[in-house]
Amino acid sequence: MLTTIYLALHFTGICPCVCAMVRKTPQISAPSSDNLRLKLQFGLERLKKRELTISETIFCASQRPRQNPSIRKEKPIPQNVDFPPILPKKKKKPFPIPFKKIQKAAREDKKLAQMGIEKPLEPPKNGLLVPDLIPLAYEVLDAWKVLIKGVAQLLHTIPVYGCSECSEVHVALEGHQIKDCLGPTSRDRHSLHSWVRGSIDDILVPIESYHLYDPFGRRIKHETRFEYDRIPAVVELCIQAGVDIPEYPSRRRMKPIRMIGKKVIDRGGFLEEPKPWRLGNPSTPVDFDTYRANERFPPPLSEDIPRIAQETMDAYDFVRSGVMKLMKKYTVKACGYCSEVHVGPWGHNAKFCGAFKHQWRDGKHGWQDAIVDEVFPPNCVWHVRDPRGPPLRSALKRFYGKAPAVVEVCMQAGAQVPDRYKPMMRLDIIVPESDEAKLVA
Repeated sequence: MLTTIYLALHFTGICPCVCAMVRKTPQISAPSSDNLRLKLQFGLERLKKRELTISETIFCASQRPRQNPSIRKEKPIPQNVDFPPILPKKKKKPFPIPFKKIQKAAREDKKLAQMGIEKPLEPPKNGLLVPDLIPLAYEVLDAWKVLIKGVAQLLHTIPVYGCSECSEVHVALEGHQIKDCLGPTSRDRHSLHSWVRGSIDDILVPIESYHLYDPFGRRIKHETRFEYDRIPAVVELCIQAGVDIPEYPSRRRMKPIRMIGKKVIDRGGFLEEPKPWRLGNPSTPVDFDTYRANERFPPPLSEDIPRIAQETMDAYDFVRSGVMKLMKKYTVKACGYCSEVHVGPWGHNAKFCGAFKHQWRDGKHGWQDAIVDEVFPPNCVWHVRDPRGPPLRSALKRFYGKAPAVVEVCMQAGAQVPDRYKPMMRLDIIVPESDEAKLVA
């Protein structure tokens, strides 16, 4: 108590010795005592305000500084990463969305359907286009054309080999000697590959999809599967996102569709679909297809190879990132057993799945949501540090890295490799000699 009074007197300007004299003096006049009481009260109020200010300052200093939510902190690039896992063929692919979330969404849709309430749909789930994604779709299609042209030109100078018994691809002057062939006759060759000259389809894996004039119209049946064109899945995704191609028209709705549960109650009627463009001449080449691309594009000049390689690398990155953005809005389905892909709200009914236990499904596909690697596969190959050096060997397999086939071709042609591909290429690992590999832990 005395300490508080001393501090109050200090703020009022009264000397503490006066307080001591006041305590010892038993008789004090009324006016002087009232003045002293007011000054003490005023000093205590100032002391309380000062303590409150100090406590607020300490509280504010203990809080963490607020970060701007619009600024995202970039994650550091790891030194090395594992190779993409090889999924077993005798097992269904994992769901990209957790199965519990799929069940929860299905229960909510069923509850709304039982109550007779329409399912709330937003573009493009209701058949309308997303205006913000139309320019991106055109840019992705243009980058896809540049990618096909660049790879076709680079393959005239960069040698590519493919195994005739399996899907292995190698970019070097000669095939590697790693014993990892899984072909039907690999046992006779001690798991060595049977190399043949590769093509653009070995670099850009052809993933095709049916072109639909109306994705929300009639579903493709097994008997009518030949009445539809097959085009690259990337191109079909761009068409449904707003790209207009005269050879492959698409229905553009002005009114949204209406659904109750899984049933479409209003789709604006069925329209007569145009005949397939390639029905008359199926061998006609187009600029967004890899068919006969090596013949359509001549070999480049030696001084233009680095520039073409860098443009191809940039186009590959843009196509991959653009497809990823489009797939966040537009639905793409993939078979959980084979490599079939379908761009649309639901899969087709064609029965040509020959993967694991297809007899139990009568050849039907097991449709589930697709991921980017299924629509635009990277097709990873072994990274060769010295294309003119000795071939890769099985004894040093764990020291080698991998890279997407397009990245490996462009790198050997003189392009700069983006940082996100370097961890899988394992550039910081020194490849030992065959005798030294046994001494490495």
